[in-house]
Amino acid sequence: MPRFYLDQSLEIGMQCELPEDLSHHIGVLRLKVGDTVTLFNGRGGEFAATLSAMEKRRVTAHIKTFDAREAEPGHSLTLAQALPEGTKMDWVIEKAVELGVTAIQPLMAARSVVRLSDERAGKKLAHWRAIVAAASAQCGRNRLPSVAMPQAFSSWIDQHDLHPRILLSPRGQQSLTDWARHRAPQAITLIIGPEGGLNEAEEQAAISRGAICLSIGSRVLRTETASITAIAALHALWGEF
Repeated sequence: MPRFYLDQSLEIGMQCELPEDLSHHIGVLRLKVGDTVTLFNGRGGEFAATLSAMEKRRVTAHIKTFDAREAEPGHSLTLAQALPEGTKMDWVIEKAVELGVTAIQPLMAARSVVRLSDERAGKKLAHWRAIVAAASAQCGRNRLPSVAMPQAFSSWIDQHDLHPRILLSPRGQQSLTDWARHRAPQAITLIIGPEGGLNEAEEQAAISRGAICLSIGSRVLRTETASITAIAALHALWGEF
């Protein structure tokens, strides 16, 4: 059944006029009056609705039932990802959402190729949140992972974090999987560097503020590969798969 994210209050019995972009998507899918779709607003659960009216740029759906189904992981996982080049961040966010991260913190590190002004950061943030909504609709999540405003690594690392921070580095003496096997599932933050990794000063700053330095194996992975591999490994070891 097609699923669509709608950023508004939803309730049973409501006649809901869909935004133009969703109406266009429904037209592309060649759905028709009487077809059933799933709507969710990111606040938990999902609604079954029947398409009740269709015009060229306007579709109305009649909400019929509510299902409290959830697809969230049993533990919170924040991905603190240093910005990679090009569109790699889009890919990382999409796959991280599918794998079950609960929050994403974009970071600008010393070796980050991408540098964002406040204006560009705001536009990127809106773009990334749209990717989160689309990925959540595709994979069946009913709550949207949060995406924070990009921050400089030096500023972010100084902030207090209630969760353990895991710094992935080729210099880690213990593997992520070995560490996770001996821990109960818990909320954590994964720190992933950019192309070229975090520099020595950044790694030392993270470690001095309590980050646990771990490796992800004998091979050096690309930044986008490391983040997705680490998330998948943790979820597999902690029973999410």
